[in-house]
Amino acid sequence: MADDPDAVAAVVREVLAVVPAGCTWLRPVRDAGGRVADFRIAATSGHGDDIYGRGIGRVGRLLGELYPGLPDGPLWAVYLRVLDTGRPATLADFHYGGHAVGVVADSRFEITVHRALDGLLVWWRRVDEADRRLERTELLGILGWAEYDLVAGRSEWSAGMYRIFERDPALGPMSRAEQSAAVLPEDRSMTEPAWQSLDSGSSSDVTVRFRVGAAVKHLRILSDVVRDPSGAPLKIYAVVQDVTARSDARSAIERLSDQLRNREMTALAEHRLAGQLQQLIQPVPREPFPLAGLRAAVGYLPAESALRVGGDWYHAQTLPDGLVVLAVGDLAGHGLEAANGMAHLRFALVAWLSIGIRDPGAIVGHMNRLCVQLALTGTAIVGVFDPPARTLSWARAGHPPPLRARAGAAGELPPPAGLLLGADADAGYPVACTPLAAGDVVLLYTDGLVERRSADIARSIQDVADALAAATGRPGEDPLRLIGALLHRPSPDDDTCTLAIQVL
Repeated sequence: MADDPDAVAAVVREVLAVVPAGCTWLRPVRDAGGRVADFRIAATSGHGDDIYGRGIGRVGRLLGELYPGLPDGPLWAVYLRVLDTGRPATLADFHYGGHAVGVVADSRFEITVHRALDGLLVWWRRVDEADRRLERTELLGILGWAEYDLVAGRSEWSAGMYRIFERDPALGPMSRAEQSAAVLPEDRSMTEPAWQSLDSGSSSDVTVRFRVGAAVKHLRILSDVVRDPSGAPLKIYAVVQDVTARSDARSAIERLSDQLRNREMTALAEHRLAGQLQQLIQPVPREPFPLAGLRAAVGYLPAESALRVGGDWYHAQTLPDGLVVLAVGDLAGHGLEAANGMAHLRFALVAWLSIGIRDPGAIVGHMNRLCVQLALTGTAIVGVFDPPARTLSWARAGHPPPLRARAGAAGELPPPAGLLLGADADAGYPVACTPLAAGDVVLLYTDGLVERRSADIARSIQDVADALAAATGRPGEDPLRLIGALLHRPSPDDDTCTLAIQVL
């Protein structure tokens, strides 16, 4: 009990309260016949809440009351066996079903049970959340990890490795010989420097082409070796990423760059090339498309002048955790250099999202530091939409704020502060949180939509707002399709990129 005067129980509670892990000390509650009828929580660590968010407040409570699904189950049987025999036991994959709204319905734990004093010391570690994060990270980043035990001659692959090599997991990891045979002959010379780096104690980072089925994949392999005290290698850890799409895009950009350098092009051909490059790096959907809780439409128009391939870009994606990321940006300058910088930002954004970064201010801060390193300047706006709450959290770096239209009225969202990208490596980017309602339309855009040499920019923004208001004020009409008419006025000097969303 929580007020048990027993000195041993008090000491155990004091010790467990500071243990940085999930552990609980249980004492059996026996019936009149001496049989174990339940277990009472006599002490628990202060760093491990249960799935219901309950911590040390559980002390003194009965397990059967706290967890109705536990008695007479497999874990209960383990408790009784360990209490009876004194031999420790481990359940590597214990499933517990939640019985309350707002709680994960099926949680998985690794549980170790020891008999201690007159009760049980139970250590538990939740594994489903970590496994789920790892799986989603591998899927989003096209990643996999491998571990090679050099002493035992065994290999272990994650699920992502089997996806990358298109291999049936039932076959197990590929042998070293099979992997070597899959490397393209002209790339095999690259593996020797990698082994030399590992032999010297350094990490190896190489991109090698593998033949996988009928295709050739570009795989980036980051390897590291661990050694025993004598320096002998024990294991090799490797993280593999499929960068085929990035390599293909880079090759395509280089080919297009050669075309620009080697021949003079007409304005029509230049516009065609600009469209091909834009589609290569960030394809523009022709029709509105769904996101979690939203419909979205993207528009892109190159500048009217000859070849003004710019740094305008967008990103719209439903993330594995159900949030939606929305972003629009514009790098300064024109030509392939601006397009290359734009590609760097978009690829980096995908990487930051893949490792779980969701704060718009943090993402814009990372973009800013990357621009400083690459000597780029530009503007950007990044938002994260929470479908259940219908809130848009957003941060900006020198970018015009979004326009919101609701029931025939439209205007700018109140903007947070934010220096343009590449101006100051230490700049901070506060986040604004905007509640949205069903039917709201929000427009993110680059300045090519409103900047004209012959027009006041405030007047141009008001014109766009009026058009948005009209598009949302027509009952029965699809506002996203009506907004498309805004893009029929290309800027003479700058590209125009828009991202419009409608809240469902």
